[in-house]
Amino acid sequence: MTPGEFRWAEALALEKLRGEAAPRFVADRIGALALAGDTDGVERLRQIAARLEALIYRTSAPA
Repeated sequence: MTPGEFRWAEALALEKLRGEAAPRFVADRIGALALAGDTDGVERLRQIAARLEALIYRTSAPA
């Protein structure tokens, strides 16, 4: 599985587990990781957030 495919899997799992609260959960995690100085973690969650947004709004998917 490529990193991009893995991010899609994570976004789908978050949508299934958290439902409408998924975007808030991701935003909270991004904030916590940013405060902790985890730039790699922030980037990973931003990639997941972009895919989650595409799922929610049925827009074109990020690469």
